[in-house]
Amino acid sequence: MIEKEARLLRIGVVGAGPIAQAAHFEACRKARNAELYAICDLADDLVTQMAAIHHPHVTYLDYDEMLADPHVEAIIVATADQFHTSMASRALAAGKHVLVEKPLGVSVEECEALRKDVQASGRLLQVGTMKRFDPGIAFAHQFIQEEIGQLLALKAWYCDSTYRYVETDNLQPIPVMSTHARRPAGNPKADKQRYYLLGHASHLVDTARFLGGEIVRVQARLVEKFGAYCWFVAAEFADGSVGHLDLTMAVRMDWHEGFQVYGEYGSVVGKTFNPWYLRSSEVECFSVHDGQYHRVLGADAHVYKRQIEGFAEAILHGVPQHGASIEDGIAVVRTLVAISRSVETGAWVSVADVTGGV
Repeated sequence: MIEKEARLLRIGVVGAGPIAQAAHFEACRKARNAELYAICDLADDLVTQMAAIHHPHVTYLDYDEMLADPHVEAIIVATADQFHTSMASRALAAGKHVLVEKPLGVSVEECEALRKDVQASGRLLQVGTMKRFDPGIAFAHQFIQEEIGQLLALKAWYCDSTYRYVETDNLQPIPVMSTHARRPAGNPKADKQRYYLLGHASHLVDTARFLGGEIVRVQARLVEKFGAYCWFVAAEFADGSVGHLDLTMAVRMDWHEGFQVYGEYGSVVGKTFNPWYLRSSEVECFSVHDGQYHRVLGADAHVYKRQIEGFAEAILHGVPQHGASIEDGIAVVRTLVAISRSVETGAWVSVADVTGGV
């Protein structure tokens, strides 16, 4: 049984759309060291319905009013990608800690501007690439750091399935929509290349960096046919190892996500499942030191709950930040921009040199 701790981080969620409904509201309620203190959205009908389900202490229709509430200690930014940096910046200015959904932003410049706000605020900002809290991926990360020495190569893939919603409709709550919800100008989701890179490649790139370290340059190809998109990305890491990233939207098969890492004294192979199954990645970590395979018991893989708990531990108890930092978030956006530029030119692109957006 989960028992709440005596001291709970009081969290306000801004944005009551699908990702908040499917993940963040429940995660705050279930986390042992946090509580869903406030919900905020411009759509009054949406706020009313979410409050009836999730029972926050207070609700707001005005973001500035929630930020002015002294009881709210941290904000989850669960809005459209185009609003992430501006809403995170306002929260930091109000003295709140921030967990901002991935991607951190949609351009290099706005992300780097947010870095200055984080530094000036003295508050914690964490990016919601929640796969770092998958027990299997976290175990693989630790094993790579401690056991396998120098890295030779990393392969990682993230392939969504055409049957995704057939599989997840029984797992997720039926989303409640509102005509009053605030949406970005135009229709960003209509640009599939940009939407897929921001929404899905952000997971792939962050996992690759979490396991393999800093990516310094990429060369990418994109093939589009029969309504599917496939990015094959060659990568070079700062330690001299090489990599291959595969983002495919969507494969005609089951959800297909995982990684392979080859090192001096061992290797890691991982298979990751659709997150709504709450199932830990299956990892097999081999070490030449004992000639054995190692794996973790993944009894709890509610990665959104674990993400909230890690966020709260860092704030309440000064535990080192395990989630993606502002620097990680900026590096991911830079890598996504570099992939986009490489698709345009066919050339290798330095991650450090890119500007603009995806």
